[in-house]
Amino acid sequence: MGSLLPSDFRRPAVCSPAPSPGQSFGHSLPPRRPAPRSLNDRREMSVSTGLRIIVADLLRRPGAQRDVHIDAPLPDLAAGPVAIPPEFPVHIDATLERIPEGIVVRGEVDVVWASECSRCLEPVEGTLVVGIDELFEPKPIDGETYLLDHDTIDLDQVVRDAVLLELPPAPHCREDCAGLCPTCGADRNLVPCGCVEVDDDPRWEALRSLEL
Repeated sequence: MGSLLPSDFRRPAVCSPAPSPGQSFGHSLPPRRPAPRSLNDRREMSVSTGLRIIVADLLRRPGAQRDVHIDAPLPDLAAGPVAIPPEFPVHIDATLERIPEGIVVRGEVDVVWASECSRCLEPVEGTLVVGIDELFEPKPIDGETYLLDHDTIDLDQVVRDAVLLELPPAPHCREDCAGLCPTCGADRNLVPCGCVEVDDDPRWEALRSLEL
């Protein structure tokens, strides 16, 4: 066995890792800035969940306008037996406009309502389109305008007020609904019951006793 030379004790070579993208040996590049958001992204950020809308962009620009399209649930909205089902969100198409007094909201609200026929008690549904044209201002007038809360407006009460005024008070399943028989309770849309209605209103008794 021959003698080992000093050169035989050299350390093994160590391979340096390849530089990752954006780096080089000895120094690193500054981090990249995120790409600016598009106009559509900024508009999406300006509309919060539900019916609350941030209008800071409009408040900075007198006369500015912005269209909004919102689908949101409106729970516990009813007028007597007629209600807005929670599974059917209200749909709003509106234009927001900056005026000296505050923010004006003009547009339409589409809702689906559900109830029972006031004559035969069968389930009945319908649709309703209601126009809105309301002012939001920092110091609202009770019953006339709505609150502009710093840079936010809330359409919840606007929609409720507009829809409640237009819901049908006594909906029918159809115009010629015959209803239920007051004597036997049969649905006269399905079967003729043959009952004879008798007018026994006591208010007519005095007239019946008169001999004309």
